[in-house]
Amino acid sequence: MSRARQDRVLGLLVRSPEWTTAAELADAVGVTPRSIRSYVTAINARVPDGLAIESGPQGYRAGVDAAAAQRAGGIEAGTPRDRLHQLIRAVLAAPDGIDVFETADHFHVSPATLDADLARVRGLLGGTDLVLERTASRARLRGTEMAQRRLISRLAHEETEDGAFDLEALRRALGEDSLGAAAFGPFKAELVAELTALGYFVNEFGIGDVMMHVAIAADRVARDHGLDEASITEGGEPAARIEALIDRLSIAHLGVSFGTGDLRHLAALVQSRVVAPGAAEPAAVIRERLDAEVERAVRDVVTRAAAEFQVDIDHEDFVLRLALHVQNLRQRAREQAWSRNPLTRSLKTTYPMIFEVAVFISDGLRGLLGIALMDDEIAYIAMHVGGRLERSRRAGVLLSATIVCPGYYELHELLQSSIARSLGQAVTVVGVETRVDPDWASIDTDLVLTTIDPPITGDRFVRIQPFLTEADVERVQTAAGRVRRGRRLARLRAELERYFDADAFVHGLTAAESEEAVITRLGELLVKQGVIDDGYVKRTLERERLSSTAFTDALAVPHALGMTATRTAIAVGIADPSIPWGDGRVQVVAMVAFSESDRAAFQTVFEQLVEVFSERESVQRIVRRGTTFGAFLDELVAVVDG
Repeated sequence: MSRARQDRVLGLLVRSPEWTTAAELADAVGVTPRSIRSYVTAINARVPDGLAIESGPQGYRAGVDAAAAQRAGGIEAGTPRDRLHQLIRAVLAAPDGIDVFETADHFHVSPATLDADLARVRGLLGGTDLVLERTASRARLRGTEMAQRRLISRLAHEETEDGAFDLEALRRALGEDSLGAAAFGPFKAELVAELTALGYFVNEFGIGDVMMHVAIAADRVARDHGLDEASITEGGEPAARIEALIDRLSIAHLGVSFGTGDLRHLAALVQSRVVAPGAAEPAAVIRERLDAEVERAVRDVVTRAAAEFQVDIDHEDFVLRLALHVQNLRQRAREQAWSRNPLTRSLKTTYPMIFEVAVFISDGLRGLLGIALMDDEIAYIAMHVGGRLERSRRAGVLLSATIVCPGYYELHELLQSSIARSLGQAVTVVGVETRVDPDWASIDTDLVLTTIDPPITGDRFVRIQPFLTEADVERVQTAAGRVRRGRRLARLRAELERYFDADAFVHGLTAAESEEAVITRLGELLVKQGVIDDGYVKRTLERERLSSTAFTDALAVPHALGMTATRTAIAVGIADPSIPWGDGRVQVVAMVAFSESDRAAFQTVFEQLVEVFSERESVQRIVRRGTTFGAFLDELVAVVDG
């Protein structure tokens, strides 16, 4: 457990550029500040000649060797988890099974301890098509080769936290005598280059997962455990080209000759996880690859999501490309072969609204896929949604600006041209004042970019030079960011007092309460007010099971899919210290019930609430001082107002 908490501390520091106190880290991890200090010492010991975590008067922050410490984390040698993984590797490597007493001696534990470990192995095999048999002193694993490889893949994923291809983690899962790192760099580089030459877009996040399976296949084939050709379906002409490519590269770089079964399997992985049609590929060609059932299902759920969230995603190109992704996803679901996504956490925290649309889509596709999706797969759908929304989002974030530049020849024209060239993604110039005494009070644009000192001060007034400099560009961008943030938080400020209520506030949530208990407790407060019914609480629990609503390291926002409340309201629970939620811990739980009439407020409240509670100092201020409803609301408003 301490190693997992160490990894969480390191992860929190890596994601934050600011100094973080021991108390703040203790709140996030659920331990004492004294434990944090011991964790920092242990983490720094992972890189004896480096510095993983810096310490100072302001607390801790990630050092230059933080990434190396993360890679060195792995599984702590000699721990029960390490022994469990070694035991699984031993059973996988022995077709005739292992002798329990000899293995116990090898691990320097008692036979009773090893029996307990074998019981834990059986627990891991649920739903894997693998069975651990015990006959007298021998233990043997029975199941298909594909099922055994999935188990190896699972071990490798448990060895690494961020979903990226980590050969050292894979070698720990396969055993130290597996293939070394030197072969895989050239293999991957050539694979990506040649797939690109064939006209595909290559998903760099998916390629790491495929490389892991290539390494597993190479290791298993080297031990005479190849896949049966008859068990793998032939993939057609595009797959045949990829098979030939993998065959050539594996012989050249890995010294391994795969059989037909392995080549078909790896080619299918490439097609379902790594490649997408090129940008120039017409819709008709993409549609030829699609199963009509998949296209209909995706088209239906996208239409419903666009209406439910009022987002601009119902476009033919988006539907077809998402449908192709879902078709590949369905294949992965059938094989229980999921893709990891290293951007999941950042997508969820930074773009909660986009992630919520992806959850809605994945829930709508549950019947087609036959299974609820894990967060990493939902994140891939979120990337499709975010890509589609980026065009409309860009159009919506442009701020209006007036240039004040007293005239001299074409000076104002040159300045306007420079601003359009350097800041065209952030501002649009709608007016130019060339007088030395303009009517400042009448200028009502978002920003005023002036070459002379204005008599009025404020965030929207930015002093610039007649010939735009890099420093000017940075100042304008900073001011634009402040104006956007102020506008967003002002909208939230206007909504807060409408949605919060003293009768729906709880201080003192404890770790003894489960997520379900907390949601039920907060939901009952809203039910008493007539805002929602018991069915809404039930749907909120169902939504939580789809994907944790812990959108930051401090805040969970449980809610139901569907805006069926009689009015929009928020029930708040405060925990001090933090409580477990999903894979992390939170200190604030805000159960939100949205009504149909407040549909337009969904994005404002949802995203900006998450933004406020993404700032660690703000969270601590609200939690420490907000012990009553009045104090909580005062502190929240003070944080919003800056």
